[in-house]
Amino acid sequence: MRSAEWIGQLNIALQELKWTSEDEIVVEIGGAITSGIRQPEDANPKWAKQLGTVTYQNDAFIVIKNKSRNPVIPSKPQNDQSP
Repeated sequence: MRSAEWIGQLNIALQELKWTSEDEIVVEIGGAITSGIRQPEDANPKWAKQLGTVTYQNDAFIVIKNKSRNPVIPSKPQNDQSP
């Protein structure tokens, strides 16, 4: 797909959602692994990634979030604890 085509499709989707230029939009990548283990210096980097190394999977994806339209509403404790 040419870049003009997918940008056009993205524009149509944003219009359908009624997102505007005033909305706070963030773009994130999903389908990634971040190494959380500190490896010894002589470890094979193919099998033992260094701490903090990000590796993207073949099925990685892009998430576009509208933070302006995602209010955080905390849960409220129940007054009555009976089942």
